[in-house]
Amino acid sequence: MAKFLCIFLIVFLPFETVSQAKIVKANKPYSFELMERDVKKIQKKYKRTVEVKSIGTTHFGSTIWAIKLGKGEKNIIIIGTHHGREWLTSALLMKMLESYADAYQANGKLGFKNSDILDDVSIWFVPMLNPDGVAIQQNNLQIFPDEYHKCLLRMNGGVNNFEGWKANGVGIDLNRQYPAGWDALDPEPAAPSSKFYKGKKPLEALEVIALTKFIKEINPSIAVAYHTAGREIFWNYKNGKYLKRDQGIAKKVSKLTHYKLGRPAKEAVGGGFTDWFITSYHRPAMTIEISYLVGETNPPLSVFKTEWKRNRYVGLLLAAEAKKIP
Repeated sequence: MAKFLCIFLIVFLPFETVSQAKIVKANKPYSFELMERDVKKIQKKYKRTVEVKSIGTTHFGSTIWAIKLGKGEKNIIIIGTHHGREWLTSALLMKMLESYADAYQANGKLGFKNSDILDDVSIWFVPMLNPDGVAIQQNNLQIFPDEYHKCLLRMNGGVNNFEGWKANGVGIDLNRQYPAGWDALDPEPAAPSSKFYKGKKPLEALEVIALTKFIKEINPSIAVAYHTAGREIFWNYKNGKYLKRDQGIAKKVSKLTHYKLGRPAKEAVGGGFTDWFITSYHRPAMTIEISYLVGETNPPLSVFKTEWKRNRYVGLLLAAEAKKIP
């Protein structure tokens, strides 16, 4: 009986490569410095399949990194940490990058997903769009000039605890900076703040300027922005004649992650990255919210293992979907 069970497991269970992907760890708050260290290690280990590129800098000079995996001319893009308190998405994307690179370089599988889709469709990762916001949220204020600390405190309502910080380093909410529907956004707060300030005009923040310019350069077939929290997928913003196509892809991601599919609001207000991508490129885009709801702070590290299991195949699934898009 034991012999039969062993044969059954070998034959019928999905083949999983013996992964050597051990660089990225989520055992402490994932900072910009940790991410840069991991990017360098991944670049060195998987140099045959990984390309690392700076797409711009933040208002305080931190590099915004983009990492390409694969050989395909067609591509998708996955972005983490629009908001300072959402750095767990950066760890998730870096784990995804490393795991896929390991499987791809070994010509193997990740679970039941083939990595050879990367021969046809490359994945661009922008794991941390808002490193200044992450530094503030993690109370790493020494990277900012001493005289600027009072400004940060004022933008945070005079509170020394920055755990709820969403904005970038100059108090602009990056996911309220995109042109699609920007005029209809609530004008409050009317000045730089820890969250929700949409700026004086769209495409004002350097991080958003860098990302939109990069998007235009690589022309991705699908775009995804990871956020926290709520375990929900938002995919709809004036999708027009592509509604059925885009909903179909979103349903596949929902089934894979077991996240609920957000219902499109009748009077949806834009300003977000996916709103802009959908209306500008008429291609699928999703906002994927990881973790259970946690309030005005970052999700705990304890949730990472679960969220990784839910999301580990998302990039490969989307690459396969992108191959079908003309």
